[in-house]
Amino acid sequence: MWTAPMAARKTSRKTPEPTLRHVWLAGLGLIAVARRGALTAANDVAGSLHAARQQAETLASQAQRDVLDRLAGIREQGEAGVERFSADVEARLQPVLVKLGLKTPARKAATRTRKKTAAKRTRAAAPRKVAAKRPARRSRA
Repeated sequence: MWTAPMAARKTSRKTPEPTLRHVWLAGLGLIAVARRGALTAANDVAGSLHAARQQAETLASQAQRDVLDRLAGIREQGEAGVERFSADVEARLQPVLVKLGLKTPARKAATRTRKKTAAKRTRAAAPRKVAAKRPARRSRA
């Protein structure tokens, strides 16, 4: 049969005195941990900078598109205004230029109208007859 062993003896171990070798190994470990942390931090910063640069480029291109779209709208409005102004000036100057003999009279654009029949054109409207005044009626009371 099996019997339980007696209580285990406690051994007292002394912590070894730090030697130059222990200090050297601890220093190497500290350098390795610090180097690993620095590389991780540098990679994180590089990733953040790259993301910030991408976002800045996106915002800049979007702002540029917005400005160009607004300028195109303003340009269209300006061109339309200039065309209206030019047509207005030409229309107002046309009679003056014709009187001075610098320009021939402008022909008006023919509008489509139905031709009237000959009978309707030659026939004059009958004059209205003036109604004779009637005496006012007196009421029977």
